[in-house]
Amino acid sequence: MKELLQHLKSTVAISDQHLEVVSAKFTEQHFSKKEHLLYFDHYAKRLYFTAKGCLRTYAIDFNGVEHNVSFAVENWWSGDLKSFLNKESAICNIQALEDSLVFSINRENWDCLVREIPAFVSYTRILFRNKLFAQQDRIIQNLSFTAKERYHHFLQEYPNLSQRIPQKYIASYLGITPEFLSMLRSRMKK
Repeated sequence: MKELLQHLKSTVAISDQHLEVVSAKFTEQHFSKKEHLLYFDHYAKRLYFTAKGCLRTYAIDFNGVEHNVSFAVENWWSGDLKSFLNKESAICNIQALEDSLVFSINRENWDCLVREIPAFVSYTRILFRNKLFAQQDRIIQNLSFTAKERYHHFLQEYPNLSQRIPQKYIASYLGITPEFLSMLRSRMKK
């Protein structure tokens, strides 16, 4: 739990008493590599803070092709926020790419923290703002950056992740084939 509490403290000013309340509202969960936390069309009952490991959020198109939307490595959040907040079917899947330790929270506990702890409201406001900025950047990159530029940005955004997970997931995230990613990587080494 210390990872989550440290992240919270590094983001907003919060009392030790409130940190204890926050701690009590989260559940520690372990997921094995390839285990799913959420499936498309199911209700997202929890949001996840990654303490250790890596999660991927992905969608599957009408041809059955997987498209990675995001990765949640240490100190990152994951979840289908729209499904979680609106109590509707999820539009994505979430899967552990490594054995992972997460701290999760359900909607009832989330709402309790939002009602009772102003610092948690500030924390979530910052999280949502940063998520919105990241999504905006990702849209612009996908529309106007070359594959090489997108890969450079990926390496900055997720340092060392390219050594931790299979290249096919990175290629999907970048919107290119694994073969093209391999070619890009070999050109960059020269």
